[in-house]
Amino acid sequence: MKKFNYPLFQVEQMTALGSDLDSCIEWCDRSDQDLVNQQLKGQERLQALLPNGLYWTYGTAPTERSTFDYLSLARSHIAGAVRAHDQQVALVADRPELLDALFSALLAECYRLPSFKKEARPQQNLRIALIGPIHADLVAQRLAEAEGNAYARYLTELPASELNPWSYRELVEDLAEAEGWDCRVYRYRELEQMGAGAFLAVARGSANKEASIVRVHYHGDVDSVETVSLVGKGITMDTGGYNLKTAGMFGMNTDMNGSAIVLGNLLAATRRGSHVNLTGWLAITDNQIGPAAYHANELVRALNGTTIEIVDTDAEGRMVLADTLTLASREHPKAVIDFATLTGACVAALSTRYSGVFTNQEAWFLPLIESGKQSGERVWPFPIDADYDEHLSSTVADIAQCHPGTSSDHIDAARFLSRFIEANVPWVHVDLSAAHHKAGLAHVPTAVTGFGVRFTQNLLKMLF
Repeated sequence: MKKFNYPLFQVEQMTALGSDLDSCIEWCDRSDQDLVNQQLKGQERLQALLPNGLYWTYGTAPTERSTFDYLSLARSHIAGAVRAHDQQVALVADRPELLDALFSALLAECYRLPSFKKEARPQQNLRIALIGPIHADLVAQRLAEAEGNAYARYLTELPASELNPWSYRELVEDLAEAEGWDCRVYRYRELEQMGAGAFLAVARGSANKEASIVRVHYHGDVDSVETVSLVGKGITMDTGGYNLKTAGMFGMNTDMNGSAIVLGNLLAATRRGSHVNLTGWLAITDNQIGPAAYHANELVRALNGTTIEIVDTDAEGRMVLADTLTLASREHPKAVIDFATLTGACVAALSTRYSGVFTNQEAWFLPLIESGKQSGERVWPFPIDADYDEHLSSTVADIAQCHPGTSSDHIDAARFLSRFIEANVPWVHVDLSAAHHKAGLAHVPTAVTGFGVRFTQNLLKMLF
């Protein structure tokens, strides 16, 4: 498997430009360079090679905007501003929100997704000088979040031939050992003995019974046993099962994005030295077709005893999450937050610019929205009132897997998942409709966005 190769960034806060720079990216009301001001001629952006050999990119500072807008503008401003041979770059801004956005965009731009081409470009190490108002703690936070986001994008981009249930489990075990995380693997046979029938219904089609639920734990506060649990859907390839994806399954190797966001968050917390204990739960399998694969009209019994009538094998995400949420919430953490590329209905409702959120804590609606605004990874809450259960009624089981006709499936899926959260455990479900956005989103320039790392890091600081 191609390893995660992250660039080396050396960052220094400075008060003036050094003499050994290759490029400078400036975002101010007026440029520090008279030559740039003379050449602007009414333009808002200019790139010029100065007589001293410095490649200068200037943009006129925008008026007050949202964090998302600043990040989006910074991504556009950064494009083409760093050349392939550049080693030392300065970022100059006269307002903290501008320098923050430029820095975030540069870090995202410089990470190159894994490539299997004969002539793949290597990662570009950079020395970065920050000139302008920005707090050192925020610099450290952005570096950690950028690496976590890059790791999530790396995993999501890997082809299905590279990342399968067996190799993914091994990767997580190796990562946990390298980062000093506790790691516990619930293998197929053990899950059978435990009665995790919802997860195993999907996993039955996976070759050689390699599916597993993996628990990893980051010790951020060694003096406390309290933790926040992050749960991720890890479907390494989703064919749709016997309800075959008629629109095609190209790109369904990315259906493990929820689990990638969990690992990205644990890595970001580790790099930051966060003081919150985090427990990651990864539901790792694929959704295949074969003699043992599950099918419609089956009846399965979940880990918590709930019986489920299978309606559509392409609604596999809620099945693997059900038992994983039970395991996570049985530890009675301070909160359970799950991440999944779960429903097309959420994309239809929000497009791929926002992700949907659901929670059993009404008081968290505003903090969830605010965390999305502050991080630039925007979310919007949906209802999960009990009367939506009409869509999940079954004559033969406690609950139907999904509604057999057209419905508000993103809400139905959240109602389904809520059945597997233990009593009195606070819970947030993130339906990652913004996991993939053509041409990039906010500061991230790739279609695979890594959405959820900045949002979650911000939410953890806000709530815990």
